[in-house]
Amino acid sequence: MKKEFVVIGLGRFGGSICRALSEQGMEVMAIDVDEDRVNEFAAIASHAVVADTTDESVLKSLGIRNFDHVIVAIGDDIQSSILTTLMLKEIGVNRITAKAQNDYHEKVLRKIGADQVVHPERDMGKRIAHNIVSNNVLDYLELSDEHSIVEIVANELLSGHTLIDLDIRAKYGINIVAIKRGKDILVSPQADESIRQGDILIVIGADSDISRFEKKVMNG
Repeated sequence: MKKEFVVIGLGRFGGSICRALSEQGMEVMAIDVDEDRVNEFAAIASHAVVADTTDESVLKSLGIRNFDHVIVAIGDDIQSSILTTLMLKEIGVNRITAKAQNDYHEKVLRKIGADQVVHPERDMGKRIAHNIVSNNVLDYLELSDEHSIVEIVANELLSGHTLIDLDIRAKYGINIVAIKRGKDILVSPQADESIRQGDILIVIGADSDISRFEKKVMNG
């Protein structure tokens, strides 16, 4: 069954979400106060509407309460972002994800009922920085302030060793949850699985422990 989404704010972040959801075949209502932006998404989204979402009567008239998930992607106007989130909560929207500009904005959004708050610029900055610093790290996804999932390329130091040889969980406190090998993905690999150079190890754990393991992979 198709899920139905509303994306409010069609800047870079909101626009990319709108495109991605539409490409996946989801029903998407795209909303912005800027008519040019709305026109740009008229052929992409299921519905594209020029509207002021800080007006409760507008939200009700658009039937937004009936959608599965609303993404508040309003850019620089923090007041509009907060008011829109508050109105959505008051009319009974099931799930709200909101974009925050800073930590204070996030606190307010959480307090008024946003189910999920994202910092796309900050999070992308962290991912890029992490990837630049370590040649072995392909991708990085923050799970919380202290835990992440990281993709690490196995080098010659790890090649030929089994997971039980390396004893990574005991030595580093991290878990290899999967190994990508070419087109294959080994989920929950067995302890006797031998690592090959070029394997991509999908590692989960505390940032400090992952960092220690990365240094081992890089420096031996």
